[in-house]
Amino acid sequence: MNLELIKYELQYLISGESSASYDALIQAVARHLRGGKRAGPMAKEKHQNKPKEAKRLLEFAKQNDLLIDHINQEDFISAGAEQRVYIKDGERVIKLNDAIYYASWEDYFHNLLLHNYFFSDTAYSLLGFYWSENILYAVVEQTYIKADGLTDLEMVKNFMAANGFANTRGHDYHHPNLGIILEDLHDENVLTNEGILYFIDTVFFIIPEVFWK
Repeated sequence: MNLELIKYELQYLISGESSASYDALIQAVARHLRGGKRAGPMAKEKHQNKPKEAKRLLEFAKQNDLLIDHINQEDFISAGAEQRVYIKDGERVIKLNDAIYYASWEDYFHNLLLHNYFFSDTAYSLLGFYWSENILYAVVEQTYIKADGLTDLEMVKNFMAANGFANTRGHDYHHPNLGIILEDLHDENVLTNEGILYFIDTVFFIIPEVFWK
């Protein structure tokens, strides 16, 4: 495993460059929040004012025809602290996320990009935004994974260890060389189908002083 190459690819990805089509809109939105500047070692400051970010995103969505005006509530299948999930068809789900787990909206979009890099089989595509009851939601689409058994969390731990992520506590992991934290990998966020692990909901964070080094 060439960690220098992986870190370079991740820095390139977060800075706004990727060949994957499902990343393009996510990168464009993150770039808009940065004011068009490239992410980098000097761009460590977080956007702490999320209401201001939400206002900018709402304006961006209106200007670029990305504001979704209707979500069919009959398709609702589940909800957690961070998102609501709707079935689109037998193969895809729609998720509404208000970025509650993140200090900034930009951090949320970085999470999507990191998820797509590490778990491309369940990659997120950003469809747009939904405004409801004064709350802004990102609307993403993802492959629908149907579990055929319980997930062995020891198997998750071994998989993560094989990829350089150390278990820090509970369901949380840390890659010390890449400067990445991955949290909440319990058996509802990692599903098993035919013995294969599918990471469907991840919470990535970047440690700037390590990630950009």
